[in-house]
Amino acid sequence: MILRSPFPEVPIPHVTIGEFVFEHAGDWWDEPAMIDGPSGRSLTYGDLRTLIGRCRGALVARGFTRGDVLCLYSPNVPEYAAVFFAVAELGGVNTTANPTYGAEELARQLKDSGAKIVVTAPQLAERACMAAAATGIKEVVSWTDAPGCTPFATFMSGAPAHAHAAHKVEPATDVVALPYSSGTTGLPKGVMLTHRNLVANLAQIEFSDSTAPGDHLVGVLPFFHIYGMLVVLCGVLRKGGCVLTMPQFDLEQYLRLTSTYGVRRAFLVPPIALALAKHPMVDQFDLSKLKFVTSGAAPMGRELEESCAARIGCVVKQGYGMTETSPVTHFTPEDPAFVRHGSCGLLVPNTECRIVHVETRRDVEKGEQGELLIRGPQVMKGYLNNPDATAQAIDIDGWLQTGDVGHVDADGFYFIVDRLKEFIKYKGFQVAPAELEGVLLTHPAVADCAVIPMANEEAGEVPKAFVVTRADVTSEQLMAYVAGKVASFKKVRSVEFIEKIPKSPSGKILRRELIALERSRIVRS
Repeated sequence: MILRSPFPEVPIPHVTIGEFVFEHAGDWWDEPAMIDGPSGRSLTYGDLRTLIGRCRGALVARGFTRGDVLCLYSPNVPEYAAVFFAVAELGGVNTTANPTYGAEELARQLKDSGAKIVVTAPQLAERACMAAAATGIKEVVSWTDAPGCTPFATFMSGAPAHAHAAHKVEPATDVVALPYSSGTTGLPKGVMLTHRNLVANLAQIEFSDSTAPGDHLVGVLPFFHIYGMLVVLCGVLRKGGCVLTMPQFDLEQYLRLTSTYGVRRAFLVPPIALALAKHPMVDQFDLSKLKFVTSGAAPMGRELEESCAARIGCVVKQGYGMTETSPVTHFTPEDPAFVRHGSCGLLVPNTECRIVHVETRRDVEKGEQGELLIRGPQVMKGYLNNPDATAQAIDIDGWLQTGDVGHVDADGFYFIVDRLKEFIKYKGFQVAPAELEGVLLTHPAVADCAVIPMANEEAGEVPKAFVVTRADVTSEQLMAYVAGKVASFKKVRSVEFIEKIPKSPSGKILRRELIALERSRIVRS
């Protein structure tokens, strides 16, 4: 059964991402486009367009041309946007790297992507230079002075301000962004996203977001991640808003920026929503202007969504997508009538979905659980240098296998249960860690948590919870609490208290780290 969006299809213009994002920039030329959150340093739309032009000229002077790759290995700063769009307008490829990567991890991405230049921040310069040296890259550019790097100001000095691409950019086929994702399995792979992929996704979600010229939005989501890159950076600039950049998440700074600039909407991940729902610091700031919170990147339970909405006094909703879909495939419009707590919303326009049984691969009925398959113009071109992985991910009919399990209700609202590869297999039953985490987070003594599979001779695997507490509680009390709310096969069988749950910059729980910790103990014993 092919499921379609309830919304009418939208036109997708045949233009580059830069042309689409800055289509109306002349209307708000003197308004702020980017503000560095910690310092208050500001770039107007005119400043940003001038900086993009100068950066474009600097790249042309170095022989950078259509199809060449530049690596952005940096936390969020206003200049990130200038480099990204300069590369895009020359027909080049931005491969965006996680700033928490070590030199070896970065070198792997540089080698696989074929990057020619690395742009980084001074605090990351040593790692960037080591990775560049290991892969034969001759130039590393740093935003400010750093050993072994070309300062950004020097990089741009003397370059022509109006250099253009030597070859015409083809939006439908030219790759513009190359973020890395593990997909449903394996090591990180380069996800080839074309100009058309990104333009299509912006067009698909445009009517769901009422951001207007002059609005400010905190860019707390990292730009290297497709959520921050497309939804925040590109989406806000497309509408004439202003992105307040944060190099790393700090709750106090985030709350201060939200309050000071009268931020009306926020794009977040579940850990930040959890902080808004539970952290006492929230009460110290005026968040009365905040009307809409959208969470993505990982499932968020109904209970957390409701408690965050009640605490802040705004609409809290979810969306869904993945790097391979540019990223948005499902969203919740701002109208409260469309909010179903615990749901990631409705299919975006121009998108089709199937839900298939995990084992038989046959389509299931509405209400039944299965893996989501997606088809639409936002689906990636493929994985770089990996045709086998591409063929495994996208079938001959164009259906992308998401690796996520969920269901759709009778009204067309989708609910994501968890990642297929993270399910716990208890005596043949499938247990979703995210569901148990959602239950645990409703306990007043729990500040944060993560659930993983723990080996068990009788059952194969049982759920184990790692818990960060905010008040005294015993493991037995928590296990009893969960047992009173779920089926018997889903019960948490072990609890371990921990100081902090490991998470990626985009907010995903790094369960593999906890699993590795658990398995190392078995080996030692």
